[in-house]
Amino acid sequence: MKNILTLAAAVLIAAGCAQQEPQGIKDAFEGKFYIGAALNQWEITGADTTGVELVKKHFNSIVAENCMKNEEIHPEENVYNFELADKFVEFGEANNMFIIGHCLVWHSQLAKWFAYDENGEYVTPEVLKQRMKDHITTVVTRYKGRVHGWDVVNEAIVEGGEYRKSPFYDILGEEFIPWAFECAHAADPDAELYLNDYSMSDPGRRDGYVKLIKQLQERGLRIDAIGMQAHVGLDYPTIEEFETSLLAFAETGINVMITEWDMSALPAVNFGANVSDFAEYQEKLNPYKDGLPEEVSAQWNSRMKEFMDLFIKHSDVITRVTAWGVSDEDSWKNGWPIPGRTDYCLLFDRNHEMKPFLNEYLNK
Repeated sequence: MKNILTLAAAVLIAAGCAQQEPQGIKDAFEGKFYIGAALNQWEITGADTTGVELVKKHFNSIVAENCMKNEEIHPEENVYNFELADKFVEFGEANNMFIIGHCLVWHSQLAKWFAYDENGEYVTPEVLKQRMKDHITTVVTRYKGRVHGWDVVNEAIVEGGEYRKSPFYDILGEEFIPWAFECAHAADPDAELYLNDYSMSDPGRRDGYVKLIKQLQERGLRIDAIGMQAHVGLDYPTIEEFETSLLAFAETGINVMITEWDMSALPAVNFGANVSDFAEYQEKLNPYKDGLPEEVSAQWNSRMKEFMDLFIKHSDVITRVTAWGVSDEDSWKNGWPIPGRTDYCLLFDRNHEMKPFLNEYLNK
């Protein structure tokens, strides 16, 4: 009897310990949407061991921050560099994550050779279409059945709703977008396909994308979701503006993904300002080099919670919420757009501690 009681006590203790295991963020939102993060090279390779453990515990989706962009993965014609991208996909598979490839067509971080001939002139439409097809087919086919969704075209429309004047648009016009989707779907018919852009609360950009989505649908092309990049600040955009665009996209019948989510805690940069003392100007725009004041941190957390509550409210159409990095030290906003800036944008601070606004969700 004593042995039975001892065994029973051990089982109860083990069960209690299991119950006390703290939740990950992904667990708190299970059944609502994926919680994702963009991975940098140090997390992909395992060099950032603390960051890796945070990703494993708190996220169930990952996106490639840089390693799948054109200049990284296809630096020269007929030359591909899959080393880091392979490790990224392997990491996601090993941890049973929803893997996002980013991105197939983008005007920025485009290899210099891709849209130009040996004389530095634009290639012909026929050549660019073939290069796009070769690139998309090669990359998507390599990860067929492994990468679950692709940002097919990134940042193609500007404020006001016009197409961005990029090499793709200059050479092929509006047709470069349907062509990219056609090539991606042919390479992996089961992969989800997305559009992705920033400042999506802008009415013109919103209307431009609604029109584009409908055009793709009318042509029978697969499009599963639109990524609303959520690079937001303490005073922009309003929750109402963001929600208006979210609902407009959802009304097209596709899903919405919150992508590249971060919130700057710093003052907005006005490059049009009349600056007599640039050093003083830089100082004003980098006020928290030694840490975020409590009152600013409270404001930041309150507003991040407002956005998360909005995402929960619309979890019937939102399938993924992805932060653009793991901890504050990872953020691309550090040193942007003025060198030396120290920002506080992400879900974990520089000590890899979770930001306070998330505690309420995890403790429910």
